Amino acid sequence: MISDTRQQDRPIAFWLLLCCGMILAMAVIGAITRLTESGLSIMVWEPFKGILPPMNQAEWERMFDIYKQIPEYQQENLGMSLEEFKSIFWWEFIHRLWGRAIGVVFLLPFLWFLIRGKIRKPLIPHLILMFILGGLQGGLGWYMVASGFADRTDVSQYRLTAHLLMAFAIYAYIFWIAIGLLLPLPSRNSALSSAKLHIALCLIPILVTITIASGGLVAGLNAGMIYNDSFPFMGEGLMPEAYNFLSPWYLNFFENVEAVQFNHRVLAVSTFSITLIVWAWSIILKRSSALAYALNLLVLASFLQIGLGIGTLVMEVPISLAAMHQAGGLLYLTASLYALYVVRRDKNPALF
Repeated sequence: MISDTRQQDRPIAFWLLLCCGMILAMAVIGAITRLTESGLSIMVWEPFKGILPPMNQAEWERMFDIYKQIPEYQQENLGMSLEEFKSIFWWEFIHRLWGRAIGVVFLLPFLWFLIRGKIRKPLIPHLILMFILGGLQGGLGWYMVASGFADRTDVSQYRLTAHLLMAFAIYAYIFWIAIGLLLPLPSRNSALSSAKLHIALCLIPILVTITIASGGLVAGLNAGMIYNDSFPFMGEGLMPEAYNFLSPWYLNFFENVEAVQFNHRVLAVSTFSITLIVWAWSIILKRSSALAYALNLLVLASFLQIGLGIGTLVMEVPISLAAMHQAGGLLYLTASLYALYVVRRDKNPALF
């Protein structure tokens, strides 16, 4: 019975992993859209009509005229030509179109599986919730864009971070369900991993998520554009002198460019270090071969991400490297969730 159920779940798992791959691509597209300052180029929200780009000169000029009304054009891009406008328009258009594509790739197979009775009943509420969250993410994206319409030349770092975290949360939810459907149950004779590792591996996805949130603030404030040539120092020391520049003090965590970059550095190094410690500690503890493999993937992801982060900083945020850094954050989260899933499965196979 278990074997038959697992066989039935495999196509659903692969479909969900395909959606995860599309969200990963979306993270890269979103990073490029932000880094090219293209996110405010489309000033209208048309969920259905917006599937098509402007089809004639008059439509292009209408869209450009709407863009001219916002502070970003008036203060930063005054005198921009229509051709220059098109270059930023296309990135935002692709970003929105890819989001719609994810919705279609999710919805149509879901309906097909549902109609054919291929989805077990306990799974249906999860899939419905995933689709609802995807729709809410689209609305949150527009809410983020709308913050750049009136009094500023870019979007709110708070809304940008919320939009980023929502994307990563949806991804994590889908991935967790998918691997639960895909991975086979361990045999009763398998060596179960240490419960101590379970506790430690619960911490790493949390730290990765907090670090990602701090990265959203860095992106929203363009905080990666300072102290590029002095890493690991910030000015005369490791901590910038203007760390507590703003008042009240708590605003420094969210609005002080120097403090935001410093916090991101500290969180990144701390998360990386804890990952290495857990990996090294696991070697002397009881662990299954599956968990050893998962932990090796995790430590590789941590090295990749911190390398991309340092490279992005010292090279003054090149678009390609910065986009890879955002994707690396998602891969790091993926590896941490995979390791957590494996250790939970080893600790208590009855749960699965």
